[in-house]
Amino acid sequence: MINIGVIGCGKIAQVRHLPEYADHKDANIKAVFDLCKERADQIAVEYGAKSYDSWQELLVDPEIDAVSVCAANAVHCEITVAALRAGKHVLCEKPMAIKLSECEEMVKVANETGKYLMIGHNQRLAKAHAKARELILSGEIGDIVTFETRFGHSGPETWVIDSNNIWFFDKKTAVFGALADLGIHKTDLIQFLTEQKVKEVSAFVGTLQKAYASGTPIGVDDNAICIYRMDGGAVGTMTASWTCYGPEDNSTVLYGTEGIMRIYDDPEYSIIIQKKDGTEINYQVDQIQTNDNQTKSGVIDLWMESLIEQKPPEISGEEALSAMKAVFAAMESSETGQRIVIQ
Repeated sequence: MINIGVIGCGKIAQVRHLPEYADHKDANIKAVFDLCKERADQIAVEYGAKSYDSWQELLVDPEIDAVSVCAANAVHCEITVAALRAGKHVLCEKPMAIKLSECEEMVKVANETGKYLMIGHNQRLAKAHAKARELILSGEIGDIVTFETRFGHSGPETWVIDSNNIWFFDKKTAVFGALADLGIHKTDLIQFLTEQKVKEVSAFVGTLQKAYASGTPIGVDDNAICIYRMDGGAVGTMTASWTCYGPEDNSTVLYGTEGIMRIYDDPEYSIIIQKKDGTEINYQVDQIQTNDNQTKSGVIDLWMESLIEQKPPEISGEEALSAMKAVFAAMESSETGQRIVIQ
């Protein structure tokens, strides 16, 4: 049995981490912490765990084997590094951290301590994405020339537990907006699908419409539109939006030398391949989860597999660092108006 501590008991913990740990036969939710003590206490009762007064106290507990870091973006690095040094394996929610140096430190400390670090990039675990990668790598649409990948919904205010206290909108706490909330998912995904890394970025990242009730614009970006040049030659766009006021858009289209692949771009078929000879192949794999339709993410199962089998996680800190470099490059490109080459 693997004893788990959960740090941060907000929405992502309540709909993903906690229920998925509870559903796993080898996981035992041993301890929880949240800045809202009342919330942590309620969660502790529900899952038979101990509620700690601080995350530091939780990390001292020698019975805890691994932790999920579900706290605000600004403290991901601090908590993760402390947990690794306390001898815990760490599953950290995305975005990995708020500075490139912090992401690099997290990877460094994981390597130094010999503890596992995994980042919760769940899009690559969606069944249609896994199938799409298999088809792409088998040459089904030839070499990838261009792509479009999008993630848009109406914003975190429709998702959080307390819509009157949305830390996602606060620059100090969240640091990033739609780019790192949604865009990091699609950046990781396009690298996963193509087996190419982002090497050059041009981007617009800004606040176009989201505002507080007072009319003051929120403190972070609500839209990001990025052009990615990949190290394998493909070029495409990645769009992340909190102003998609309608059905969620979680689609990806890849244009290859032998045809086009559409993923989650049709209500009936999760993958559609349109060959250049006019033939069409449709796959009914699954429908991707949305904020309104939560399904099992696969993240906890993959994490638990890593812990039980004592093997490095597939979505490692190093793997996530690659996608985060593209996010930081997009921020720099938007701020400077320059095309940024990733070193």
